[in-house]
Amino acid sequence: MLYRKYIKQLLDKCLAFILILIFSPVFIIVGLLIYLQMGTPVLFKQERPGLYEKLFTIYKFRTMTNDIDSHGVLLADERRLSHFGSLVRRLSMDELPQLVNVLKGEMSFVGPRPLLVEYLPLYDSEQKRRHEVRPGITGWAQINGRNAISWEEKFKYDVWYVEHQSFFLDIKIIWRTILKVVSKSDISSKTSVSMEKFEGSK
Repeated sequence: MLYRKYIKQLLDKCLAFILILIFSPVFIIVGLLIYLQMGTPVLFKQERPGLYEKLFTIYKFRTMTNDIDSHGVLLADERRLSHFGSLVRRLSMDELPQLVNVLKGEMSFVGPRPLLVEYLPLYDSEQKRRHEVRPGITGWAQINGRNAISWEEKFKYDVWYVEHQSFFLDIKIIWRTILKVVSKSDISSKTSVSMEKFEGSK
């Protein structure tokens, strides 16, 4: 309980500060390349629900263009994902700006991934429990399938983490996340370059 309430967030903020300093050259290089490849904005910003469903603005490096069709509608994700954006995703570098979210106390290194605000009314009472902890850059669902598993499976992993979170579990998840990034596995779902939208459990 002490770890969950106080120690975890303190460790999160200290580690986020250190990593921002270490990776600052990477931030600059990746940001510059995105600007040269796709223009502005360099960062993708979007409201997401966090702890107890409180909204915050998440930061990610942009990986998709703003290309539209003849009717002014954005093209499908797979058509807007640039070659450089695809590389940034495979290396999980698009997640780096979320270190700022961790430093601000809006996110943790480990926790359920923050999803779209529009999903909030679609959760059942059990799935809503994923918001009992701060959302994370990585989580139990990410190392057990990431985008290659169903929404229902993902939510079960999220709730399992809420009930079992501990320092040693967080270390295990971070280590296995590093292995996932190195192996570049489970980045896309079976039918899309990202995860299909959640439409509620059947």
